Amino acid sequence: MGKGYFMEVEKDKTEDSIEQERVLHMNAGDGINSYAKNSLFQKKVMLKAKPVLQQSISELLSSKNVPDCIKIADMGCSSGPNTFVPIWEIVDAIDETCNRLKTKPPVLQVFLNDLPANDFNLIFRSLPSFYKKLEEEKGGEFGPCFVAAMPGNFYGRLFPPKSLHFVHSSYSIHWLSQVPEGIVTESGISLNKGNIWISETSPPAIHKAYSDQFERDFTLFLRSRSEEIISGGHMVITCMAQTNNPSCKFGSCELLRLIGDCIKAMVDEGIIKESILDSCNIPNYPPSRKEMVNLIEKEDSFMIAKLEEFELSWDTNIEDGHKDLEFNQRQRGEYVATYMRAVTESILANYFENAIIEDLFHRFSIKVANYMDKGIGLHNNLVIFMINK
Repeated sequence: MGKGYFMEVEKDKTEDSIEQERVLHMNAGDGINSYAKNSLFQKKVMLKAKPVLQQSISELLSSKNVPDCIKIADMGCSSGPNTFVPIWEIVDAIDETCNRLKTKPPVLQVFLNDLPANDFNLIFRSLPSFYKKLEEEKGGEFGPCFVAAMPGNFYGRLFPPKSLHFVHSSYSIHWLSQVPEGIVTESGISLNKGNIWISETSPPAIHKAYSDQFERDFTLFLRSRSEEIISGGHMVITCMAQTNNPSCKFGSCELLRLIGDCIKAMVDEGIIKESILDSCNIPNYPPSRKEMVNLIEKEDSFMIAKLEEFELSWDTNIEDGHKDLEFNQRQRGEYVATYMRAVTESILANYFENAIIEDLFHRFSIKVANYMDKGIGLHNNLVIFMINK
């Protein structure tokens, strides 16, 4: 697809999607509430998906006509130390496969993609450490590895046709391109009154609006990647997913519901205006396993080579780097609250005053601790390895 495609994508952008790109980003920098300091859970997700990632890379390099330069894109890379976790796993898999096949490792060109508001500066400040580790652990015979940024919305084209060999994405595609259409009437009345996301009180139209928006977004994601990845190229994506397990509730986004409950309580206390609550809608949708498979098969550009589902507790990886410590329920609630704040604060602050954020997440940490004390608190996840037809 040529210039006309890009013009069409740009033309189809709504005001909601443009606003979404501005506010949807993890907390920048490396301060106490930054994503860089509060992303141990996401790190665990990446490590849990590691075997599928390694399998994909191994099979890619074991095929015939492996090029001298492998071009890789990480979609939704965010910022902080997790940025280089999947890249390092790819490097490890390439190194292991090349040693097994007794072949020379290819040159790597890695593109880190996220929305322009992402903290790319933080990423590139830590790049020398990545190169140092690469030199120390892999030696001069591996690589070289060239890393570049590709800012932009992955719900659309970002790379030239058939220019990529491997695409990775972790915990990104469940974020929608915009607040779903059809959840506010023409006269401006919210159909999801009293909620910031899907809840038990949401009418069926809200569930359908979110599902339809995900279908549009994910179909465009698949279509765009199929144009950019070579025939036979691989893609591995990991995302939140719905499940019937009552300990997971609605996939992983029970936490969004709990944030909404805390905001409702603040409305009842007169701290927040009800009209502002009604205007707030979080653009996040965890698909079901069945939805993902159906959409991939319907779009028909990729073949599913492997699909795995796994659950992780909300407070997974809290002990990372602190194996000798014991954490009580309050600390576990605070841990969950800090990583949810790092992910959602930019969106919430767009609706509510910054002054209420501290109070909101304090309340949220208490509610999370109470839930986990009752045995509720699991994230459900999908990891899918696909091959471009």
